Amino acid sequence: MPETRSGDAVTPLPSLAAQAERLIELGVPELAGMSAAEFRAFAADSGSDDDEVLLAVHPDRAPASALAPLLRHGGKPGFVVDDMTDVDQFAPHGVELPDAPLYLVTGPDRGDHMANWSPDEALPALTGEGRTPLVLTEGIHWLLQQPAVLERNHCFMTIGSRLRKANGALDARTPAIWISNGSGRDGRERRNAPKVGWCWWHNRHTWLGFASATGRRPQPASTPAFSDAQRVSP
Repeated sequence: MPETRSGDAVTPLPSLAAQAERLIELGVPELAGMSAAEFRAFAADSGSDDDEVLLAVHPDRAPASALAPLLRHGGKPGFVVDDMTDVDQFAPHGVELPDAPLYLVTGPDRGDHMANWSPDEALPALTGEGRTPLVLTEGIHWLLQQPAVLERNHCFMTIGSRLRKANGALDARTPAIWISNGSGRDGRERRNAPKVGWCWWHNRHTWLGFASATGRRPQPASTPAFSDAQRVSP
């Protein structure tokens, strides 16, 4: 069985077939405008125990706002912070996703060793290690398969997603996923819930690492790529 490294602990990722069934159970194919059979076929065609592999849906098909409520921690559903209504406009930046509705992410890592680094400091270090930062939807997919990866004091940013403003400059916010304390606008009822929020590009947080991967793989030749009509705008 493939394994994925979460900080210093190694935990097994489910097989691709099991990951597909998990997404089907959660209703992700419907969100993506696809069938359960397409998810199963992709997993069967892609199945390999050679790498630590995560099944991901392209954010054009299943955006973060639709996936976040599927997260669970301590019995609480996930949510996006109230002041991030533009969450789906945080697009891949500096990373290239396969041009397909389904693809694979290899070797996901929580990046605990970079806790208390700023995104500005972490990005060149990840690149120097030959790794690629996760985009927000990939981080959510990882937690849908392995909820235990999200731990108090060991959460992560997904700095492969950035928002470009109308003037061409990058927004200073960067997406992250952590566990709500139930304070402020989150509301006490959301204490311990998985939380999609943001941090500043130059700020450091002792409890946030930087999620990354060794790479991404496109779909098998038998699986159709995107057509222009299939793409979904945020």
